[in-house]
Amino acid sequence: MQICVVGIGYVGLVTAACLAEAGNNVVCVDNDSEKIARLKDGVIPIYEAGLTEMVKRNEKLGRLHFTTDLKYGIDNSLIIFLAVGTPSAQDGSADISAILSVAADIAKNLSDYRIIATKSTVPVGTHKKVTETIKSKTKTPFDYVSNPEFLKEGAAIEDFMRPDRIIIGTTNPEVQKIMKQLYSPFMR
Repeated sequence: MQICVVGIGYVGLVTAACLAEAGNNVVCVDNDSEKIARLKDGVIPIYEAGLTEMVKRNEKLGRLHFTTDLKYGIDNSLIIFLAVGTPSAQDGSADISAILSVAADIAKNLSDYRIIATKSTVPVGTHKKVTETIKSKTKTPFDYVSNPEFLKEGAAIEDFMRPDRIIIGTTNPEVQKIMKQLYSPFMR
């Protein structure tokens, strides 16, 4: 499958590398041009056992690409994963402003149907805000999926490749089938 992962921090990079390892073509998008340049040079910004080798192998095989060009990522994918940070606000709630900003940017670049899936840790109801943000900026059809991650630092690759659970929250049965197909290599 053609995948785009937006936000190449811990969750985004592990997600992208593991999906590429399963044979998918993955475009990694981040607005930090220095991070993207380092990744293209083979410098992995986080430590996770086996991640460096997995990234290098899949980049060499042409299944993993790094860019700052969101439009390129969108145009070359069916599923767009949002894996941007959701830091705690001063009151302790999750700050979803980065997710809403990326959703608006995706809407501006959306020219054909896509599935947009959130990996980031977000509060209940975020799907409504994301879909409203996108719908307010485009008439292009899309579906939204809540697909939370359950990765532990130090065991993230193992957690992704052999998960004890995969949650696919969608109202569209066809999207559920596509997401199940995407995750089928990881199901026990």
